[in-house]
Amino acid sequence: MAHTLIGTVTSDARDKTITVSIVSRETHPLYRKQYSKTRKYTAHDPNNEAHVGDRVQIAMSRPISKTKSYTLVKIVEKSRGAVELKEDVNKAYEAEKVGADEIAKAKKAEAEAAAKAAKVEADEAAKADEAEAKKADKKAEADESKDESEGEDA
Repeated sequence: MAHTLIGTVTSDARDKTITVSIVSRETHPLYRKQYSKTRKYTAHDPNNEAHVGDRVQIAMSRPISKTKSYTLVKIVEKSRGAVELKEDVNKAYEAEKVGADEIAKAKKAEAEAAAKAAKVEADEAAKADEAEAKKADKKAEADESKDESEGEDA
């Protein structure tokens, strides 16, 4: 069997071609520090079966193009979740934010309408109280003038 590698599909945008990333842990010969090394290979996928996030096995073959010298042998494991790109996440966030803004605007308008209604009621109540106070003042004045006129008669 030819040289085989197992890695993760990082791109499936091109027709019949996938990009496979293979991560390996290596130790520095002098400093003995471990680090990750990522190598990317382009592989031929004749049926466009593999998608981003899938674990695949690729094997060396004759050169198919300038950069493709591997072919897809099998899909070891399908990806469990969709990989969201940053742009897609931002668009989803903005759409959610716009929806939240509309809800907030509706709530704000509702609160303003309630505040206006409360203000109108308070103004009406104040006017009614003012009218009652004027009536009471007039009645008090009338009583005082009546008392004074009665006092003059006596």
